[in-house]
Amino acid sequence: MKSITRNKYVYIIGIISILVAFLTHLPELIALSSSDSLFADMRIIDVISEVIFTLFSLLLLFALNIKIFRFNMGMVRIGWKQLALSFILTWILNSLLGKGFVLLHHYYNIPAIDALLHHYLHPLRDFLMTCIVVGSCYLIHMARRSQLVLQDNQNLRTENLLCQYETLKSQLNPHMLFNSLNTLYSLIRENPDKAQYYVQELSKVLRYTLQDNESHTVTLEEELAYAQSYIYLQKMRYEDNLNFDIQTDPSSLHKSLPPMAIQMLIENAIKHNEISNRKPLLISIHATDDQVIVSNHLQPRLTNDCSTQIGLDNLSKRYQLLFKRDIEVKAEDDFFTIKLPLI
Repeated sequence: MKSITRNKYVYIIGIISILVAFLTHLPELIALSSSDSLFADMRIIDVISEVIFTLFSLLLLFALNIKIFRFNMGMVRIGWKQLALSFILTWILNSLLGKGFVLLHHYYNIPAIDALLHHYLHPLRDFLMTCIVVGSCYLIHMARRSQLVLQDNQNLRTENLLCQYETLKSQLNPHMLFNSLNTLYSLIRENPDKAQYYVQELSKVLRYTLQDNESHTVTLEEELAYAQSYIYLQKMRYEDNLNFDIQTDPSSLHKSLPPMAIQMLIENAIKHNEISNRKPLLISIHATDDQVIVSNHLQPRLTNDCSTQIGLDNLSKRYQLLFKRDIEVKAEDDFFTIKLPLI
């Protein structure tokens, strides 16, 4: 990435130098095709020599400004003092280069324009070239600095979101494990044989949870496969008192959602509703092309368990962090319904 940025900086400087070298000598270039020229005895080789020298001077001035003031470093802060010093040094050096070229012309017969008007224009050209060099360096520096600030802000924002997400995610595994161990404790007392199978299935579920710990999203197909294992654990405890109606549109299976989202909703329904011979619980899971709808009949428990308040709030925050979307929760007509967007 640094080499790409460096090359881009060099290309920009090279293009600016070539354009300025030709534009500063545009009157002479135009005068070559005119019979009534203001530049007496001017030859093509003289103009070409002047353009090449100007191009060399511009590249040298750019290089020295980068070397001394580090305009190409976005992390460096360039204040008005550094800018003023850069302008003065560039102007002085530009003037010295011009005088040096004149001496080379007189003593070594290097091609150059001898016209009086050309010499009168030299101070103006030195000033304009200085403004262009320093101004270009500063503008490129500010653009690079702005780009780095935006990149740093984006990196910080990404790290912050990942930190928030991992914090939310870390709450799920202990929460699920706590409830599973409570279930296992009950099964050990009521039916030790079933408890052995429960331990095997619980290990599969926990293994999946740990393996999936680095994933921020899963497909609906993966989530339903995991949910089936979790459903098996719950049905071992509640048997025929807990039933599921799962219907999926094939086009929805490759859509994405947060990991353990459906499992959390199943757990939430089981936790807050009565499940007995008198009141069996049916949990419906219907997946359409753009959402998963999880619903159950409202049949509150006679005794309220202490809630850790991490369920729906946790899921809502994960959706906001990952997708900038939110879940939809409705409790009406004796039904509790939650709609999860599929991305």
